[in-house]
Amino acid sequence: MPNKAFQDFYAEDVSHCYGCGRLNEHGHQLKSCWDGEETVARFTPKPYHTAIPGYVYGGLIASLIDCHGTGTAAAAATRARGKDMESGLLRFVTASLKVDYLRPTPLGPELELRGTVAELKERKVVVHITLYAEGQACAKGEVVAVLMPEGMGKG
Repeated sequence: MPNKAFQDFYAEDVSHCYGCGRLNEHGHQLKSCWDGEETVARFTPKPYHTAIPGYVYGGLIASLIDCHGTGTAAAAATRARGKDMESGLLRFVTASLKVDYLRPTPLGPELELRGTVAELKERKVVVHITLYAEGQACAKGEVVAVLMPEGMGKG
């Protein structure tokens, strides 16, 4: 993965998200980047991210899918406008999150999230994400992300 992830280009006033904010020292600090036409993020759950001993808490899975989806939306929309991330990444927020749990997700191995852009409009991006553990799909999600409302991050 490259040195700088999508989330590294968020403006400081919108970099506090528990799931992906680089300025939230207590959060997950998820990092997403391009891998061809897909996006990828990796996260290794801690022992306290448990639901039932040996398995990952479903809320963590939803949080990772959510943040990878909004990061993917921001990068895709920025790229579609012909900009590079260094010039300022657009910021998207979640309008809808749907998660299907396909099988129990084991606690211990690194999780890999892979995203694809299903729909890209000026103010809305739909992203499909699959979460894998040890090469097996454990969850699928759809994130409908919308351009962050003006002034939301100011203050």
